[in-house]
Amino acid sequence: MGAPTRKTWLGIGAVLAVVVAIALAVTLPNDEADDVTTGTTTSTASTTSSSSSTTSEPASTTSATTAPEDHGFGYQALWPFRTVAEAEAWRDAAAPGGHQPWHLDAEQTALAFTTGFLGFDEIDRVVQSDIGASEAHVTVGYDTTEPRPSAAAVIHLVRVGEGLDAPWEVVGTADELLTLETPVYGATVASPVTVGGHITGVDESLVVQVRQPSSPAPLGETGGLPAGGMHSPWETTVSFDGATDPALTIVVWTGGHYQGVERFAITGVRH
Repeated sequence: MGAPTRKTWLGIGAVLAVVVAIALAVTLPNDEADDVTTGTTTSTASTTSSSSSTTSEPASTTSATTAPEDHGFGYQALWPFRTVAEAEAWRDAAAPGGHQPWHLDAEQTALAFTTGFLGFDEIDRVVQSDIGASEAHVTVGYDTTEPRPSAAAVIHLVRVGEGLDAPWEVVGTADELLTLETPVYGATVASPVTVGGHITGVDESLVVQVRQPSSPAPLGETGGLPAGGMHSPWETTVSFDGATDPALTIVVWTGGHYQGVERFAITGVRH
């Protein structure tokens, strides 16, 4: 019998390749076998797992909702500017010398919102702040007999535009002990509006207001709602009148242990 020909060796090689492939498919786990034969299944599964995971923070009233006239801003513009156009107009007018420079300071903007717009003048200091290039969380609070000031709320702010000359805008609060969950952030509401959330506390009395930047007085208010417990639900209704601004701020607060307002939360809605 003569030596195997080149054609015979090729045939033997093909048979051996098939046998090896079958053996790998049988002995390896399914995902590794797919990776050997296709080279794509493992990476696809990894991508799917990564895209489905989310980063969470404390129950927040600032889920991104784009207002039609705000061209992708992504949040409700609550204060000090009623729209992105107003913020851009201030930015254009401020250059190069500038006016009202506090618009460029996230902490000053948060305090001005609290003491000026909401009228909570007892909450007069920054307890903590986390300020990035385009987003900030500023904790405002008040002094007590404790070693550290007490926190009243975490104000969420974002820059309207890019760059250090873009002004800060209050868009909501990040809430834990007192939350405002109904109506949902960015919802369209009418009077009367049902307002609710959860609270952790003892012997609390809740007050709820509906406000807008162009009106010095609240558009509506309800108060004296008893609440307390551990993450206990609360709910009430508020009637309001005279809404003209693109977005409204609903605010809930409680106090009475140390001072009139000790903790608050806000959300932004449309009408």
